[in-house]
Amino acid sequence: LVSLFMSDLMVGLVVMPPAMLNQLYGHWVLRGDFCSLWVSFDVMCCSASILNLCIISLDRYLLIISPLKYKLRMTSCRALWLILATWTMAALASFLPI
Repeated sequence: LVSLFMSDLMVGLVVMPPAMLNQLYGHWVLRGDFCSLWVSFDVMCCSASILNLCIISLDRYLLIISPLKYKLRMTSCRALWLILATWTMAALASFLPI
């Protein structure tokens, strides 16, 4: 949940202010090279948010399906790896193509 919070907070603090300026002025008012960086952060934060929701859903599914085995399957180390994989996939999907 903290990872989901961080991705949504980054959308609100990093992505939305330049988007608001873009909408208010009708064109990109910031430096041109900042546009690619902003688009990359936009894609990364939104992708991380979606992937975090998927991981949370998977975690809840595993808990409901086998509650007695859940503690053995979902250790804190595995949870950390899932969070790192989520952010890595989001960063690779955003910064490599853009």
